Amino acid sequence: MRLFECGSLVPGCAWHTRAEEDAEIVRRAVEHMRSTHGEEVIRESMVDRIKGRITAEKIPAG
Repeated sequence: MRLFECGSLVPGCAWHTRAEEDAEIVRRAVEHMRSTHGEEVIRESMVDRIKGRITAEKIPAG
């Protein structure tokens, strides 16, 4: 499972999303940027920053 936490890009934002595919995370993150943060134009540089902050979700041992 892959994870994106918006707070890694927009300090103070607690929104996050998980998906199997990075493309789905990017799609959700772009929609979040538009609806929550008022971004009207999502530039390729923003998509690159989102992609760069997607991580493998850490599963607690146990």
